[in-house]
Amino acid sequence: MTPSAAPSLTVAPVFDLERVLGSIDSMAAQRPVAAQVVAEANSDRASAKELSRLLGADVALAGRVMKLANSAFYGMRGRVTSLQFAVTVVGFGTVRTMATVALTDLDDESLLPEDFWEVCTTLALAASTLAPRFAERPQDALCLGLLAQMGVALLHHNDPAGYAELWSTHRSAVARRTAEVQRYGISALRLTSVALEQWGFPAGMLVPLTQVDDDASFSGALLRSAFEVTGRLTDGDHAETAIERVSCGQLRERDVAPVLAQVRTDAEELRAALLG
Repeated sequence: MTPSAAPSLTVAPVFDLERVLGSIDSMAAQRPVAAQVVAEANSDRASAKELSRLLGADVALAGRVMKLANSAFYGMRGRVTSLQFAVTVVGFGTVRTMATVALTDLDDESLLPEDFWEVCTTLALAASTLAPRFAERPQDALCLGLLAQMGVALLHHNDPAGYAELWSTHRSAVARRTAEVQRYGISALRLTSVALEQWGFPAGMLVPLTQVDDDASFSGALLRSAFEVTGRLTDGDHAETAIERVSCGQLRERDVAPVLAQVRTDAEELRAALLG
């Protein structure tokens, strides 16, 4: 008998979207505090006092919120000394994002593709830095950039060997999304939008995830531009695409150099704050 072949991109796995989405509920059961934080942050009654009370039951998550609030990104280094103030500084949306990161095991690098967090934090900071050029709030763009890659984690959890091979083979974000659809029938970005919708995230946060591959869509332009900046910073073989095209004319090449420098400087600190 011929020995079993090693995992290959030519062999499509059985991918059950309903089962993958169902696994999100299992994740929530394993991290009840993070699940409560996500639910509270989605509530119209959300308050910094209640969120800080909930966070207090998860020392690791609370520590990350404190660390992020004191990071250079918020300009409050060393001045945030209480958890309630930290929640106010970073905002409810960021607290919700950090709890979602914890829920989906995104904070465990051993369960993710190699260099996942380098790509993830670079994408988040690129989106945040570029946000004012698209009339978006930097804090909201940071959350969008951080969560955009959640689908990557879900696909990797479902098919570790196969997705790791796909990740290393297709370094371009566009090529990777094409390969994901061919292998799983859904891209990681689309899977992210489905998962966030299931968790009650606002519709405004989901639209860019579904529009990023439409070069004519302004709704996807910020995230598309952030992916282009991320490719230039994290992929030595990245084939540059004109920033004017991906940004729907909001950016010129002369705008990109200072963004590259800032994101390169701040990415490591953001990664340290998020992972503890």
